[in-house]
Amino acid sequence: MKKILIILDGIVAKKLLQRIMETNTGDNSYDVVYMNEAIIPEKRPSNFTFFKFDPTSKSKLAMVLDKDIHAQALIALNSKDEMLNVIKNIKEEKPKMQMSILDYWGIDLSDQHINIYKGIDVLANGMVERLPNIPVVAQNIGLKQGEIMEIRIPFGSSYAYRYIGSIEQREWKIFGLYRKQQMIKIKPSLILKPNDVILVIGKPEVLMQVYNAIGKTQGQFPMPFGHNLYLYLDLYLQSVETVKKCVVEVKYLNQVIKNQKLILRITRPTTVDLMGFIKNELGEVNNLIIEIDYGNLGFDALLKKDLRTFDIGLMMISYELFKNKEGISKLVDLRIPILKAGLGDITTIKNSIILLNDTKSYEQISPIIFDVSSQLKLKTKIFNMDPTGQSDKSYILDHFENLAKIFGQKVEIISKEKNPIRELKNQKNILQILPLKKDMFLRRKLNKLFYTNSDLLSFDIKENNQLLIPVIEN
Repeated sequence: MKKILIILDGIVAKKLLQRIMETNTGDNSYDVVYMNEAIIPEKRPSNFTFFKFDPTSKSKLAMVLDKDIHAQALIALNSKDEMLNVIKNIKEEKPKMQMSILDYWGIDLSDQHINIYKGIDVLANGMVERLPNIPVVAQNIGLKQGEIMEIRIPFGSSYAYRYIGSIEQREWKIFGLYRKQQMIKIKPSLILKPNDVILVIGKPEVLMQVYNAIGKTQGQFPMPFGHNLYLYLDLYLQSVETVKKCVVEVKYLNQVIKNQKLILRITRPTTVDLMGFIKNELGEVNNLIIEIDYGNLGFDALLKKDLRTFDIGLMMISYELFKNKEGISKLVDLRIPILKAGLGDITTIKNSIILLNDTKSYEQISPIIFDVSSQLKLKTKIFNMDPTGQSDKSYILDHFENLAKIFGQKVEIISKEKNPIRELKNQKNILQILPLKKDMFLRRKLNKLFYTNSDLLSFDIKENNQLLIPVIEN
């Protein structure tokens, strides 16, 4: 739930507050600062808290600002001086807080954190739109049912730091993007960032679902990659123990993450006993779909077929099938998260581990890390380990700490000048979350002693369970 600060006074205050309450879905909580009792309705929703004082009072406003972490402020006041004074006081306390202000006086502020709504322009545009042969805003285009929508990407959204090509767009489409008041050309490799504004088109009911999914900061994974959990089993290549372990663990994941269906793909079935175990273990799973390949179509052909048929958001595959890295290298091209099941028991994991490497990749996967950790109820530990002590990771560490506040989670940062791979091997009951990269599937030509890329080195560890998230590498 996001906390919104509302500061109201003047002729539009009562109508504005009434409109906010009419659209109240219960997903936000509001702190309302006001001076005139006449604007406050008799019925007050439980997610609204009211404070009566002059908002130009710096000390009183600071008390409200310090009480909670506000995601945004909405300000509509009676005079220009009051507005500028309140903005100044907020900026001194919370310099990066997003503010939306109603301006009737021609306020000129150059600040990326302040959105200015020109009151006179809004009134004029509303009247002009009623004239014939005049371009109108999106809400009056087409069927006038909301088939075109503007959506802002909030901090902590599972859609933030995702490239557009990795987002499943069924019955809706992203057709425009604005960043820092500039229109950006849409392409599959374009990464969505917090505060981007996207224009989407589709069925109104679908767009409302998309809007709700984008606005939520947790509990969405495996979205935006897809809706369904998918387990791939090759009974000829995998040991009986590994197959049984994967079946038990995928049953557990199906209970704790927010997938819609569980897809079980079995190829080259062997014994009747093992097939019997699988069906008995998953017999009571209501959302289960089992697909069996008796003709040995091959890994690539089966995946290509299943991707067309099922809306796969997370693929689970055991470490044994990673022995032939070149044979499964096309996993990178799927652009979906891969859960590599290691020797450890997924049902007993306690911590999610992030071994920081390059800033760009880990920034992209950061919202997914907290989303997964929240669903699996894991504590997030970040290893900032550089044996040479030469790498500055202050930016990405600040980024993770800020996201942790947005998700309402605690994060433990472990900074040591030690060998990170050795420390990683000492961890028990963990899920390592790292970016999925093409180099992971290349044959290592040199001795591992000469490698310094912690992603590649940790990828080869079979003891730990690993969640590999697709990223844009160039």
